[in-house]
Amino acid sequence: MGALRGVRIADFSRVLAGPYATMLLGDMGAHVIKIERPGLGDDTRSWGPPFDAQGRSTYFASVNRNKEGVTADLATGAGRAKALTIISESDVLVENFGVGVMEKFGLGYERIKDEFPRLIYCSISGFGASEEGKQLPGYDLLVQAMSGLMSITGPDSEHPTKVGVALVDVVAGLHAALGITAAIVSRNETGHGQKVEINLLSSILSGMVNQSGAYAGAGVIPKSMGNAHPSIAPYEAYKTRDKQIVIAVGNDGQFAKMCAALNAPFATDSRFSTNSDRVLHRKELNLLMTAILHTKGADEWVAVLNKVGVPAGPINNIEQAIELAERLELDPIVTIKDSRDGTTSKTIANPIKLSETPVGYRYGPPSLGIDD
Repeated sequence: MGALRGVRIADFSRVLAGPYATMLLGDMGAHVIKIERPGLGDDTRSWGPPFDAQGRSTYFASVNRNKEGVTADLATGAGRAKALTIISESDVLVENFGVGVMEKFGLGYERIKDEFPRLIYCSISGFGASEEGKQLPGYDLLVQAMSGLMSITGPDSEHPTKVGVALVDVVAGLHAALGITAAIVSRNETGHGQKVEINLLSSILSGMVNQSGAYAGAGVIPKSMGNAHPSIAPYEAYKTRDKQIVIAVGNDGQFAKMCAALNAPFATDSRFSTNSDRVLHRKELNLLMTAILHTKGADEWVAVLNKVGVPAGPINNIEQAIELAERLELDPIVTIKDSRDGTTSKTIANPIKLSETPVGYRYGPPSLGIDD
């Protein structure tokens, strides 16, 4: 039944950040009603390939399970009336239109908060609601570039690189889900709703943790270091005889164990005595390690290092990662049979484990207007 059983969400969001947030809440039992444009729907319905066996975009399906699907043209009086009816029956409203769009439809927070004082109203934007911010389009790639995330991603500072998934949207969606949940708890105490504001830029600045924190706390501007870590060594990818592995040494004790496992002659070298020393002499250390690691294959080195408690592992593709999760009995993929139309879909499982109110999978991604 879920921890959020009884919570109703009017979901006006589309693409990724908002839909991801509402899907997570739906997994936890919330009743999510996804409101889309008639005939068009969420942009991601057409984002493919790949498409699943039913011809649905896997992008859309990945963030829209456990939702009802209704349509409403907010540009018409009938559509707005339908939307207001849904809102009147809801605890939460989520939207990620451009700043001011909901106001144009007569559905902005200031317009409806007095009519629905218990409503929790979550707005997700790209850059906030200032005059300059609301002019900027909130695309994940744009925010990756403007936030500095691309400047710390990639092989070096000459080749800024985007992350291989729309990470900014995902982080913003997680913040939105947390903010909404906190507002629900507050409303249970006070009886009053409130506005929850999330923007992509602030979300990823928070999500860059130690990297953005280096500037906030010490004025240091981080730069891209490939697979290396700015504050830990050895902590990156290394070439072996056949392929690369990752070695993640987090303390001096692990470094000593690694040296023993590698039979490394540099174990007592004063340049590598402490983590700070190793960070300072990273280049020299990596050359010495690579010379040893080239003598054996990746699988053999991973086994040797793991046996003595040194964190090491292969660089998997997605298929191999799913196989690993299955081997670890983490049940990474679930199959949903939709009671509305009998279709089945496979989806990545919600990672949150609740012992008393487990997440559930009631519906697959909705067909456009299936619940009209």
